[in-house]
Amino acid sequence: MSPSRRRAALYERIPGGEDGRRMLWIALINKVGTGLWMGAAALYFTLVAGLPVAEVGVLMGISGAAGIAGAPLAGHLADRFPITRVLAATQVQQALALLALLTTHSFTLMLVYSAVGSLGDRGSNVLTKLCSARIGGPDRIRYQAIQRTVSNAGWAVGGLAAAVTLSIGTGHAYQGLLIGNAFSYAAVAALTLRCAEPQAPTRFVRGSGEPAPAAPPANPWRDRTYLLFTATETMLFLDDAVLQVGMPLWIVHATGAPHGLAPLLLVLNCVMVVFCQVPLTRFAPTPQSARTLLAPLAGFFVIGCLALTASARGGAWFATAAMLVAAAALTLSEMLHATASWELSVALAADDAQGAYLGVHGLAQSAQRSGGPLLVTAVIAAGPVAWPLLGAGVVVTCAAQNRLVRNRLPRTALSVPAVTVSEH
Repeated sequence: MSPSRRRAALYERIPGGEDGRRMLWIALINKVGTGLWMGAAALYFTLVAGLPVAEVGVLMGISGAAGIAGAPLAGHLADRFPITRVLAATQVQQALALLALLTTHSFTLMLVYSAVGSLGDRGSNVLTKLCSARIGGPDRIRYQAIQRTVSNAGWAVGGLAAAVTLSIGTGHAYQGLLIGNAFSYAAVAALTLRCAEPQAPTRFVRGSGEPAPAAPPANPWRDRTYLLFTATETMLFLDDAVLQVGMPLWIVHATGAPHGLAPLLLVLNCVMVVFCQVPLTRFAPTPQSARTLLAPLAGFFVIGCLALTASARGGAWFATAAMLVAAAALTLSEMLHATASWELSVALAADDAQGAYLGVHGLAQSAQRSGGPLLVTAVIAAGPVAWPLLGAGVVVTCAAQNRLVRNRLPRTALSVPAVTVSEH
């Protein structure tokens, strides 16, 4: 088969039909825009807006904390209004919040606009996940993996474009990156409005094929198992802080590796996700098999932590090799967690309140984005011995999550549509 035919065949195998393919374009454009801006945001606030470094830290920290509320709020709205409309509204919200930054150099106003954008960002992530789960249907794990692959490719393209633009070093260059990201949000909002509203799960009465009588929707805030699951997820999302914050700082302050290795490790992370995320889904054909990924997830995280400890003990070449091992191991842990977390968060959610449940689950990643960098920098300050302790914490968390969810998960394969039954 020719390369063009292979690409066409792959395109046709994407779950969700035309809407599934459109959501992938949305993910690509969105992450290209994010890649343009994320690496330049702090520099914009200091070099263009003229804020002191301390104020930039406060602005980004408070706005990130404000965004935590976006996940449950968006999930709540998704159970009451069309998801595509709510998602498009959050995308427009982010575009307007970014453009508003161009109108002022006031710390207070920039904090408000950044917080509004952060609310939209966290809400958009939850809504995109919910849309993808419904569009992917029984192939949702594979679809999520494809979407994550596309997202990482977009992030890499945006990051490279930002690096070229930032080499110009002018205020207009920074403003151009901001406008580029705002334009990407406007573009994906237009695409989102062209998507059909994905069908929500339906409860059926056993043996009748008839919809079950309506009942009060489940409340995730009263679901002790789901709340504890979300709490454990906060710890398992730490790979993000270790890869993006911990490793660059560790290279500079604790190893003999060249400083230029830091961005290359992030490139390695993106490349591994692009090539490995989809193949890894074959190890999770059911919710129960997704749960079994927690063990290798913990194992690779520990290997990464041990490699970080070792990197502080040798010269430049040894440190570089150890950091490469650490980045590869932590990326494998990240990909396994992405697969397990995606499936478990959906499988454990009540069908009649998926939006609310996934909104609660979104708190885990939001909390990690606020607290993760603080924990990782504390580990760095404690020295090489602290990395294995962090790894041990992840092992304990994986064991606790495994025990917590194992009796609540359905055992049917994802290729077989699960049927929720009620006889009352």
